[in-house]
Amino acid sequence: MPATDHACHLAQIAATAAEDKLATDIVALDVSEHLALTDIFLVASAPNERQISSIVDEIEEKLHGAGVKRVRREGDREARWVLIDFGDLVVHVQHQEERTFYQLERLWRDCPAVPLTLGPQDPPADSPR
Repeated sequence: MPATDHACHLAQIAATAAEDKLATDIVALDVSEHLALTDIFLVASAPNERQISSIVDEIEEKLHGAGVKRVRREGDREARWVLIDFGDLVVHVQHQEERTFYQLERLWRDCPAVPLTLGPQDPPADSPR
């Protein structure tokens, strides 16, 4: 059974929050067929520990604003790979070196990507610039 619409919505909120704090390589994977505990893994990268902490805080704030509380948060001390569990969504914010080394996308390559809307949005053609 594919990820729920609710989990996809949470992934979009988290991805937008991560992007707002300049996270890179943001990817969402539907792991619902392989894991009973969650529907989606969201993976994002940053070049340093301070930025990782900022991204994690922003994701938590935005999801809390959407009425979602975290179940668990791990990896804060070193801030090189922080995992935040929101139940239907698990977010991994990794230092670029850890991202390259652990290659979560390769590990979960059998899982389909969840489409995300990221990047600058073009204004509608009829709107003033």
